[in-house]
Amino acid sequence: MAVETREYRAEARFQRVSPQKARLVLDLIKGRGVEEALTVAAFTKKRIAPTIYKLLTSAVDNAKYVSGEEGIDLDVDNLYVKQALANDGPRMKRIRPAPMGRAFRYQRRLTHIVLSVAEREAAENLVTRVEEPKPAGKPAGKPAEKAAGATKKAGKKA
Repeated sequence: MAVETREYRAEARFQRVSPQKARLVLDLIKGRGVEEALTVAAFTKKRIAPTIYKLLTSAVDNAKYVSGEEGIDLDVDNLYVKQALANDGPRMKRIRPAPMGRAFRYQRRLTHIVLSVAEREAAENLVTRVEEPKPAGKPAGKPAEKAAGATKKAGKKA
């Protein structure tokens, strides 16, 4: 029987940044734990990073609120960024003056950003602590010696 995990999401629509630039920051936080993702978003030097930080905070707050309303036991420390999307929004058409009385058209792109967080399932067979082997007193044996005939000559060829 599969256990369903709830997703909690938040959206920021009509953001004045291109989807390509937003994806640069979203790819940094995708799949990470919420605390680590908040730290990465806070210290990323991109113009959209503070917006993504606020959006991630909003998604965590949504998770707390909805789980409290539905009576679900939620461990906030166990949340991770399950999905981070930057979709195209509408484009604003603009005109830039050009030489000799002409005009060039360009497009300002808008982005719809969607973040969803979910609780990470605790797997039973995951190794959480690795024990180091005890050091042995003497090594088991010396590595095999090279055969006498297989050595290279040290001189240059003429």
